[in-house]
Amino acid sequence: MRRFVGVIFGIATQLLFLFTVWHLFWFLKGDFSHHESGALAIDVLLALQFAVGHSLLLYPGVRSAITRKLPAQFYGSLFCIQTCVGILLTAFFWRSSPIEIWSLTGWSGWIMSAGFYGSWISLLYSLNLTGLGYQTGLTQWWYWLRRKPLPRREFQPRSLYCCMRHPVYLSFMGLLWFTPLMTLDHAILTGIWTAYIFVGSYLKDERLSYYIGKPYRDYQARVPGYPFIFFGPLGKRKTKPAPVKPLKKSPLRTT
Repeated sequence: MRRFVGVIFGIATQLLFLFTVWHLFWFLKGDFSHHESGALAIDVLLALQFAVGHSLLLYPGVRSAITRKLPAQFYGSLFCIQTCVGILLTAFFWRSSPIEIWSLTGWSGWIMSAGFYGSWISLLYSLNLTGLGYQTGLTQWWYWLRRKPLPRREFQPRSLYCCMRHPVYLSFMGLLWFTPLMTLDHAILTGIWTAYIFVGSYLKDERLSYYIGKPYRDYQARVPGYPFIFFGPLGKRKTKPAPVKPLKKSPLRTT
């Protein structure tokens, strides 16, 4: 029975992921402007619930507590479910605003739309570089299903990760900003999630350095978090030089 539940859990997670991607695409593409208008405080809470829940589940202490009760192979699926639920709550209960900050048509609107589609391509490509199956829990679940141990993930930055540490977050930011129509409610979502992306980038750096150690700190020293950021925690991290040990005096006396 436990294995049957595990199989259903894994399949349901992947179906939920596909369902969520579909709704996220249309929501960010402009569906938010067709929702019923209402209190923008609801939008603030919806945007925050995703950011807080997403970060909390990634905290190493929370992860350790969960995997004491839940098999480690299902943690990725649980994280995917939390992410999907947070996004769907935002998309389904969002309230629109008639106040327009910008409404672009013609060539400027086409540029924004091209940036939106390009961000989706960049997002999927970036996720694939680190293993899309790990992001959705599919890889971990698939090894569990076949009763095989999950191979160790090697830290080997390549492609976009040789230019920046967080191409996934940057691509997701493009989904928020590249829109021909920016209403007040969408600006609230964009502002909160953009702030979360930068905070989350720092937390991800610290989390990976916790798990990987010195190789990740060396990577931070070589590669910035984002292009054109030259200082702070999301720039190149300065490595502390190894302390110079004083030379020990020779016990032999010289004349």
